[in-house]
Amino acid sequence: MAPLDVVAFTQGATIPSARFRVRQYSPQLQEAGIVLRESAARFGSYPPTATWRRLPWLLASTAERALAAAAASSADVVLFQREMVSTLAFAEYCCRAPAVLDVDDAIWLTQRFGMVDRLAARCRLVLCGNDYIAEHFAPLAPVRVLPTGVDTDLWRPGLRDERPVLVWSGSSGGLPYLYDIETSLAKVLAEVPDARLRVVCNAAPVFSSIDPARVEFIPWSPQREVAAVQSAWVGLMPMPDTPWTRGKCSFKMLTYLACGVPAVASPWGMNRKVIDGGGAWGAVSAADWADVLVMLLRDADLRAAAGLAGRAQVEANYASVTLGRTLAAALREAAA
Repeated sequence: MAPLDVVAFTQGATIPSARFRVRQYSPQLQEAGIVLRESAARFGSYPPTATWRRLPWLLASTAERALAAAAASSADVVLFQREMVSTLAFAEYCCRAPAVLDVDDAIWLTQRFGMVDRLAARCRLVLCGNDYIAEHFAPLAPVRVLPTGVDTDLWRPGLRDERPVLVWSGSSGGLPYLYDIETSLAKVLAEVPDARLRVVCNAAPVFSSIDPARVEFIPWSPQREVAAVQSAWVGLMPMPDTPWTRGKCSFKMLTYLACGVPAVASPWGMNRKVIDGGGAWGAVSAADWADVLVMLLRDADLRAAAGLAGRAQVEANYASVTLGRTLAAALREAAA
């Protein structure tokens, strides 16, 4: 099989889409004869918060990304993950190589002047993290659903804590979703006195009705996150039903299930599909959340069965070793 030269334009080394939709597939791409070169945004893909710094950032970022795009014109195929510079798809036109767009969020909702859609229309293929995303891009270009894969060797069952633990893991931007079910969580902690809530995040949560002594805050890091999930009893993925959240790819819930940890989630978008696949429950009202969580914390046999079903679902449908080969085939198809 002839080698294939692929350049992936990512938003930065720590950005989840770069970690989980590009970099983690390196072994499978290499196995398929694909040489992957990552070109991360030197100045970041999003503008700084200080207004006075935005124009210098825009000029520097546009120039840097345009040069990187031009240099990649000799590649067999390039992979974009969204606009190379936030909301502006200009630098991409400096690249003459066949292009693939990889999307794991409803990024068209924040586009300016239809630039995301225009970028998609000039790509040979759009890789979509779920069906909702694929429905948007299907009229613009060929699409293929490629869920965000989970490394099942890394995310695997481990030893459970002796005391009941509910775990939520995510960035500080998702904390409002957790606060939305605070009343339910307070009720659960009252009914199960030895339980605690574990929050793995880059910022400490601030609750109004939960005793801080019942909250275990773990500053996020890749290593801490895995151990914190493995030892938990139940994982949480609350979110509202909005056009933006329907684009979410359920990765948080999939990591819980990969560790054999039952999950309770809001049943919107792709979450519904994962819930139906086994190992997870949907909850909408405050009463739903409280009832399901108390049930799971009190029933060891139910948790064990759900853990096995969730792990099996991830191994069958969302394992990175399988999805990495799917990505390799898609890149070769786009380059052909």
